[in-house]
Amino acid sequence: MPYKEAKIEKMFYTIGEVATMFGENTSLIRFWANRFDDVIRPHKNKKGNRLFTPNDIETIRLIHHLVKEKGMTLDGAHKRVKENKTGEDHSVEVVQTLENIKAELLSVKELL
Repeated sequence: MPYKEAKIEKMFYTIGEVATMFGENTSLIRFWANRFDDVIRPHKNKKGNRLFTPNDIETIRLIHHLVKEKGMTLDGAHKRVKENKTGEDHSVEVVQTLENIKAELLSVKELL
């Protein structure tokens, strides 16, 4: 199931907000944050809650694409994120833009 594009407008997002953006459980986002701790660095508040920056969310978007949509292993995704983040990032943006266009066209079709 494709996730909905969320406009990144705040400085920090809670783990619940990030999980909702991707249609995943908070436990998976927490797992990815721990597994990819060299590229995802959420801030923690006084309570110890993780607060993700827009940059963290873009990295999670890339990981989600590689693991959930392309079927890569976590090790493969980790290597790809570290080596070629910008190249893969661009293809994620293109896919997401096309999915948004498709959704818009389908909604226009229903109106007709």
